Amino acid sequence: MVNFSDPEGYIDSSDDPPLPDGTFLHCTYTITVYTGYGVELQVKSVNLSEGEQLSIRGVDEGGALLVLANHTLLVEGQVIRSPTNTISVYYRSLPEGGMGMFQLHYQIFRLSCALPRRPHFGEVSVLDLLPGGTARFHCHMGYHLQGAVALTCLNASLPVWSSKEPSCRALCGGSVKNATVGRVLSPSPHLGPDATQDRSCSWSMEAPTAQRLHLHLERLALGPTERLVLWSGLDAGSVVLFDSGRGGPIPFEGVISEGPAVRVQFITDQPNHNTGFNIRYEAFKRGHCYEPYLQNGNFSTTDQAYGVGAVVQFSCDPGHSLEQGPPVIECINARDPYWNDTEPLCKAMCGGDLAGPGGVILSPNWPEWYGEGEDCSWRIHVGEDKCVLLDVQLLNLSDSDMLTILDGDEVTTHILGQYVGGAGPFKIQSTTPDLTVTFHSDPAGLVFGKGEGFIINYMEVSRNDSCSDLPEIQNGWKTTSHTALVRGARITYQCDPGYDLVGRETLTCQLDLTWSTQPPFCEKIMYCSDPGHVEHSTRSLSDPKLLVGTTIQYSCYPSFILQGGATLTCYGREPGTPVWTSKLPHCVCEYLCESISCENPGLPDNGYQILSKRLYLPSESLTFICYQGFELIGEVAIKCILGNPSFWSGPLPLCRGEALPPSTHTPPPQTCLDGGNMALAIFILVLLLSVLLGGAYVYITRLDHALSPQRDLFEYTGAEYSVFNSV
Repeated sequence: MVNFSDPEGYIDSSDDPPLPDGTFLHCTYTITVYTGYGVELQVKSVNLSEGEQLSIRGVDEGGALLVLANHTLLVEGQVIRSPTNTISVYYRSLPEGGMGMFQLHYQIFRLSCALPRRPHFGEVSVLDLLPGGTARFHCHMGYHLQGAVALTCLNASLPVWSSKEPSCRALCGGSVKNATVGRVLSPSPHLGPDATQDRSCSWSMEAPTAQRLHLHLERLALGPTERLVLWSGLDAGSVVLFDSGRGGPIPFEGVISEGPAVRVQFITDQPNHNTGFNIRYEAFKRGHCYEPYLQNGNFSTTDQAYGVGAVVQFSCDPGHSLEQGPPVIECINARDPYWNDTEPLCKAMCGGDLAGPGGVILSPNWPEWYGEGEDCSWRIHVGEDKCVLLDVQLLNLSDSDMLTILDGDEVTTHILGQYVGGAGPFKIQSTTPDLTVTFHSDPAGLVFGKGEGFIINYMEVSRNDSCSDLPEIQNGWKTTSHTALVRGARITYQCDPGYDLVGRETLTCQLDLTWSTQPPFCEKIMYCSDPGHVEHSTRSLSDPKLLVGTTIQYSCYPSFILQGGATLTCYGREPGTPVWTSKLPHCVCEYLCESISCENPGLPDNGYQILSKRLYLPSESLTFICYQGFELIGEVAIKCILGNPSFWSGPLPLCRGEALPPSTHTPPPQTCLDGGNMALAIFILVLLLSVLLGGAYVYITRLDHALSPQRDLFEYTGAEYSVFNSV
């Protein structure tokens, strides 16, 4: 097991010692970098024998192991990125011994949050996907946001959003004062135990004084037991503008209130997606026509106030066609103005023949839910030397409905894909200039349910199977992940020393055979890195950006002497990065330092100091710590403040509490003998003792020879020892 944590480096098999005969190697190289960063591996070289194993592995947000690549797919120049801040390389040599060769270069890159999902009936705008970035949500008119308005990308091993994406729901009832424009929608169905709520809902809208309200029924599809009633007023005796329970014709042209207020009531057994209503309201002044509205379309007018004689022309959004009304209407009747015809409708087409370089295919009745028993077929034809790329942005069908994509004309057609239920965004491409999309919804949709629908963009693309090659960059180089620039291939750019990369480092060949962004370029580094501050000094910069030619002047505080050059200049090198002309100077204290220093304030009871000394210069700090079992009261660190005399920034702290025996914190007793002096003293003492014993031995020997004829035992009073003649 080999661990790496540097932001850049190499994994090289040649660094491993040779194996003894008959042994084999299991080795895992693990790279773990800062939280919020990932690891990018690039294959510099790989030469393995059959039977050797080399795999690159990552982990997901739950810690589960992911195989990102293995030896069968690794090629020189290939780039692999980890999903989190950890990646590992596993190698196993041949069982009988012997090792192949491989070299991998790794470096860090910034991880980001996943693109947040757009809520149904709402929109999301993302300012930045990197940690700290935000995503803001809002709902379409008539829907209300359920959840956070803004999410923040949180830094983690795999960055995540601060909470779940919100949803957009139509509420049951409400009240609007000074209503000018808005929408009332049948309530969104509840799921789970609250599914039977919202059986009776009531809304009230009040326009500004002297104005009336126009209610436009954009959609009305009620079930047999559901009822919608519109009143011109808020009290019980108000005039009924429309009551679905009376069985009269549906006023798709809308209704107009007699006064400024309108009340809407909706009664249902259980809200669902298949039935309900959409009502758009707008206030208008007397003597004018109300402002027209065209869902899924636009209009232009000759009079923004919509007075008598105003003319309005309508047009539909891509994927929709104009139905049930004229493309032009006029405001008439000066006494009580009204439009000479109803506004048209823009409906999503159920099939058709499509041509041109691009367009959009929408599910029938989009953005509302599609109906039961739909059978639609869209036939797309592009230039003979081109093919069709479908970008499926949304696909949400029930399990009994089907979308089919067919390649080729009527004679040579074959199925590219068939889809039921839901699927994430994806792209698919034809091999010919003809492509057909068919959609069938189950006639029994009320039993099996329905989906939201689909949005499919189509475009004309080249029939080549690879992206065009990208140019080299000046003062840098590029590496490719694949020999052929097929879909998914990556080109990575790097700069020579002394240059910064401007733009995206890695470009990807996309499904439509275009590059994900423009190539970057290398810009000469024309600035020096900040050399830092010098203790006990001030500095002045000629340019805060530290560009080439910038000078930094250092000046020491009073009573300090500058050692080294006072001025540093940033100068450019070829090749290389700009550097400073010299190292940082130092400010050394003069003889007056003692007069401006703070004396050591002493030890608190049951405490001690960190890096204790006798004197502290101005701006230096002294840190205190209490023994175990005591709590420090006061400042942990105090600072010496320059003055006349200098003084500490605070009083000595206290150590309060019941003490444990502070034996481990008691400083050793002071002694005047260090280790060397102690050894010398012992040596001299031993030497003197040896001389004395030697002299005594010589003296006794001579005495023994002088008294040998007598061979008597002599006893010496007070000496308490005996001397025996030698035999």
